[in-house]
Amino acid sequence: MRRTKTIEIKHIEPFKAQLIQWGDKHTESIWLDSNAHQLNYGNFDCILAVDAQSHIESTFTNAFDKLQQYQNNTSDWIFGYLSYDLKNDLEQLKSQNFDGLEFPDLFFFQPKKIFFLKNNSVTISYLETIANTMDLDLKDIQNAKTIGNQQTNKLNIQSRLTKQKYLAQVTTLQKYIQRGDVYEANFCQELFAFGKIKPLQTFQKLQNISLSPFAVYLKHNQKYLMSASPERFLKKEGENIISQPIKGTAKRSFSHPEDELLKYNLQSDPKERSENVMIVDLVRNDLSRVAQKGSVEVEDLCKIYSFKQVHHLISTVKAKLKTGTSPIEAIKATFPMGSMTGAPKVSAMKIIEELESTKRGLYSGAVGYFTPQGDFDFNVVIRSILYNATRSYISFSVGSAITAKSDPSKEYEECLVKAKAMRDVLEN
Repeated sequence: MRRTKTIEIKHIEPFKAQLIQWGDKHTESIWLDSNAHQLNYGNFDCILAVDAQSHIESTFTNAFDKLQQYQNNTSDWIFGYLSYDLKNDLEQLKSQNFDGLEFPDLFFFQPKKIFFLKNNSVTISYLETIANTMDLDLKDIQNAKTIGNQQTNKLNIQSRLTKQKYLAQVTTLQKYIQRGDVYEANFCQELFAFGKIKPLQTFQKLQNISLSPFAVYLKHNQKYLMSASPERFLKKEGENIISQPIKGTAKRSFSHPEDELLKYNLQSDPKERSENVMIVDLVRNDLSRVAQKGSVEVEDLCKIYSFKQVHHLISTVKAKLKTGTSPIEAIKATFPMGSMTGAPKVSAMKIIEELESTKRGLYSGAVGYFTPQGDFDFNVVIRSILYNATRSYISFSVGSAITAKSDPSKEYEECLVKAKAMRDVLEN
């Protein structure tokens, strides 16, 4: 059981800074921030959940069954992540590439304390057993001194692939496409460094650069995710389910006329649109496995959304779930997300494993929450920095969709555009 109360905060931005600072003191902490973006279907501006009453972490083996049991037993809010490599629990697939991060394949926790922010209202939800600490914690939060974006050590960022190797692997992938094994595949590369960083300050710098609608700061012991994701994987609300895949990217310009031209060129580019349409078809097919007959519809196709660093083409696909479909079944039908795999999905994932050099892990997985009623909302883990503080290992990955018409050099340049915010943060 939980006890809740709602308060009004006159100056919400300073309170947010104090709240995330306070949350970072806990062993388990997650901060979800929409940054007041224009993407629809958000329920909250921000959520902070801290201090695990219980948790589950697992390898991919029987991971979804374990999560189903944990969710059933908890019957409460749970927050956490699904790594990309849970694909191995769904299909006859393997993950044998190098893993420098060593995160669990799945992690969720039931928080003792949750804060929901919407406009200037803060709803506080504590487990009944500790509800008497609510006012004391609130006082601590409002007295907290926030710290600025302190300088971090300058890092020597390296790429797991040379440019020449990247181009060669994309060319090989295109041979698979020409042979008919796959129509499109998302090919990714890892950039990494060894060193110490201050995770919260690193996340705040990334926030300032990106202001993305699915930003996440996640802390679990000495493992951290600092995410500026612009993409929703899947949201369930009652019988309604929504996916918003991204395919199509263009850099931004400080010149307004040039920026408008970049938007126009992106929206009218046949290659970018065809990539998006392919993934929309894949999402429609995935959703149809768990949807009521005739309920799958495309609300928006290739709609332009602008972010601080880039423009994206984002489509919105909606459906109504069949009666009796569990939240975990809905996720299993659509995971991993088509925007990070390709089409056909299983064939694309096999080729990805062969050609990439790094285990994806949490990158291109999903972070989010389940409600006590079985609703959920999950992002796609892209534009993200991952950090294992115990190993002093820092990692971020970028990728792009490869089709028969892709120019490998342009795909490499697209990866550089996507990597810019993370590089700027880590290289000061």
